[in-house]
Amino acid sequence: MTAEGRSGQVAPLAPGVEAPRGASRDGAIFGSDVMAEALRALDVPYIALNPGASYRGLHDSIVNYLGNENPKMLLCLHEEHAIAIAQGYAKVAEKPMAAAVHSNVGLMHASMAIFNAWCDRTPVVIMGATGSVDSQKRRPWIEWIHTSRDQASMVRHYVKWDDQPGSVGAARESILRAGWIANTAPKGPTYVVLDVELQEKSQSEPLPPIDPARYMPPVTHGVDAGQVKTAVDMLLAAKNPLIMMGRLSRSEKDWQARVTLAEKLGARVITDTKVGAAFPTDHGLHAGASGSGAGAEANEAIKNADVILSLDWVDLGGAFKTALGTEETKAKVIQVTLDYVIHNGWSMDYMALPTVDLLFSTEPDLAVAAMVKALEGKPSKFSGGKGAPELDPALVKGPISVNQMFAALRHTVGDKPVSLLQVPLSYNAKSWHFRHPLDYIGSDGGGGIGSGPGLSVGAALALKDSGRLAISVFGDGNFLMGCQAVWTGVHYKIPCLMVIANNQSFYNDELHQERMARMRNRPVENKWIGQRMADPELDLATIARGQGAVGLGPVKDASELEGVFKEALKELEAGKVVVVDVRVLPGYAP
Repeated sequence: MTAEGRSGQVAPLAPGVEAPRGASRDGAIFGSDVMAEALRALDVPYIALNPGASYRGLHDSIVNYLGNENPKMLLCLHEEHAIAIAQGYAKVAEKPMAAAVHSNVGLMHASMAIFNAWCDRTPVVIMGATGSVDSQKRRPWIEWIHTSRDQASMVRHYVKWDDQPGSVGAARESILRAGWIANTAPKGPTYVVLDVELQEKSQSEPLPPIDPARYMPPVTHGVDAGQVKTAVDMLLAAKNPLIMMGRLSRSEKDWQARVTLAEKLGARVITDTKVGAAFPTDHGLHAGASGSGAGAEANEAIKNADVILSLDWVDLGGAFKTALGTEETKAKVIQVTLDYVIHNGWSMDYMALPTVDLLFSTEPDLAVAAMVKALEGKPSKFSGGKGAPELDPALVKGPISVNQMFAALRHTVGDKPVSLLQVPLSYNAKSWHFRHPLDYIGSDGGGGIGSGPGLSVGAALALKDSGRLAISVFGDGNFLMGCQAVWTGVHYKIPCLMVIANNQSFYNDELHQERMARMRNRPVENKWIGQRMADPELDLATIARGQGAVGLGPVKDASELEGVFKEALKELEAGKVVVVDVRVLPGYAP
């Protein structure tokens, strides 16, 4: 199924899962009924949540007033997973789903995942709640400690907008505004705090009806025709044009427009594994990918370029610094981004200030479409050819490298369409070619470890019945911090394969300790202390089986990989959640 084919669709769950009996839909009776109606008006298919008394009214309204449909509840074992699942869903569907967190304590649990969604520029509509603002109506003890003044201040620096409405009518408006702002570029999470008293307030008079669509107008960002001409002229005149493809859409139409633009210009292209697939990585113009650090090919392409087109590249200034050191780029730089409009002084996720000669203040795919139109009738400067082949190390008997693990997985899936949902820091960009915008959906955005299982479940939900295999590969630390999200995937029958690259260590920090030891002339051999997860070894497959998933492994020999992956693939195609524990050698791709 195409990326466009998923747009606007609701991935179905198993029939009858958590279907309420005797739900009443005869008109809003309580404040939370109005709030639930507003959520439905946002067209959010699901609401991921960990239940709590602060939003018991909204919970009841979703179940007994809406009939647990549109949105349908997804029970999570931790608020952090609720947000991660919603983020994963939006990364595929390009539209938000909702999440709910319980008062201040639930928000504290959820805050890291909210930061991930913020840095990833992913829309999530989050419902929060509080004990009664009127202190005379709070239950003793528990509602006092779960009530705070200006609760949203805990996350205000990394949400696009927040509100704590003071009436039921204001709550309806706030929810509509939250959905509208979250889904307007640059996208991101929004947060609405609902007073428990307002939720439980009886509605003696119905609110005046409104047309929700008129309160959430689509926002389009125009492209200046003069800027398009200037940019196209610069790129056509360049001897070594370069396109840096960053945060871009999952649309096949937009994907093809990017390919056309690169071929018309004869421009080299670099991509970034921090974000979703943006360009075919086996194309003859692809000049490498960046990940947690830039690859040598990408750095060389930046050094050699005389005109650079950045399409919302994450950390453009940092990319220049990595490639050029302290030297300012001599290339003319065209930047296409709206990201600057949400930069603030708390979070430094705006990165280094880049060198820019021409700025398009618009969504990058709109600018690409305009440039392609301006190039109509001009011959292609691309003479054809393929890029570098995939890395294919031998699967000989013995310890397993991350490169071998990816090769075995790729051999096993063959020609079946796969969506890679995450890759570990040790991933080598030559391990797997991306030829479709849903072949890879990108990282968590904020580097908040523990996101992997939740993001995988949410993305797999959006891919359900798409014909694509939902496969995620991430590290052992990531799995252990978020492993309870596996239960939600199993409970709601969301097929997903999670392959754990298990080096039994927080290995990234071993490298930091090694660096410290060398700088201070201290014993390098102590770098593992406080890092390695051994004595006893953690059995990740058992953790998965304890939640109802299929747990396989640990796999300790490269010659066993394909056999285990065949078994995992069989279970995945039967609709199961599968976790494979692969013991890998520590180390990162060059």
